[in-house]
Amino acid sequence: MSRLSAISGFLVLTATAALAQTSATKKFLTEAIEGNYAEVKIGEFAQKKGQSDGVKSFGKMLIDDHGQANKKAIDTAKSMNVTAPNGPNAKQKSDYDKMARMNGPAFDKSFAQHMVKDHKKDIAAYKKQSKSRDASGEYAQETLPALQMHLDEAQKLQRQSSKR
Repeated sequence: MSRLSAISGFLVLTATAALAQTSATKKFLTEAIEGNYAEVKIGEFAQKKGQSDGVKSFGKMLIDDHGQANKKAIDTAKSMNVTAPNGPNAKQKSDYDKMARMNGPAFDKSFAQHMVKDHKKDIAAYKKQSKSRDASGEYAQETLPALQMHLDEAQKLQRQSSKR
């Protein structure tokens, strides 16, 4: 293999890796922003429909934390030339439409289960992205502690709702 073809092969691999990283980064940021919008919306439902003070308090925390996280995520997306979505995705809308029809203990139980499942999924995605050496990786690293705290609180709510 000539030196020129080795160099051009390396450049193609590098460009392909950069494109894959860009695609993964775009997907992560898009999903993170959609998720933040959904968490704020579900937090609003929790404050209105929650029966327990714990659910209402958790809803407020979601609104505050995911509202702030979304500002950072949108700024990160803009800095990386990624178009930020302007709301939750269709599945997230469907999830909170289901919860909007619930009340009382049924709402509290469903809310807690959803928050545990959702935050476990989010933590896995953020841990993976946190290895990225760009602005999206920094955003993921900064956000992980809050997500872990949310998971811990959601698991407490889940244990409490199963006792009722």
